[in-house]
Amino acid sequence: MVTTKDELYSELIALRDGLQAQVIEMESADEMDEPGTGYTNHQADDATAVFDQTANRSALQAARDRLRQVHDALARYEAGTYGICENCGREIDIARLEAIPYTPFCLRCAEQRDYIAGM
Repeated sequence: MVTTKDELYSELIALRDGLQAQVIEMESADEMDEPGTGYTNHQADDATAVFDQTANRSALQAARDRLRQVHDALARYEAGTYGICENCGREIDIARLEAIPYTPFCLRCAEQRDYIAGM
């Protein structure tokens, strides 16, 4: 199935809306506002609370990062540069955009960046 950039734009809008709702929900979760630990006699409970807080904060940061990437992709669409690799300037394959609609890099440049980063 060949997807157009206009269809991908609609997908980005839906993704943005979903991520915004997710971030708002995560920010308002009670677990994020729990006070510090170490005030009880139950070390295991404290450890569990710290683990849960860390996992929740990590998930929130990941959602915020993805939301920023989607906003950047929407800005590129508005500027007329969506689908063009920010590194080499070549057209990003439509299959890659279907898989990762917010990607700013073609597959070749993304692989090079990952290799350099040691991933």
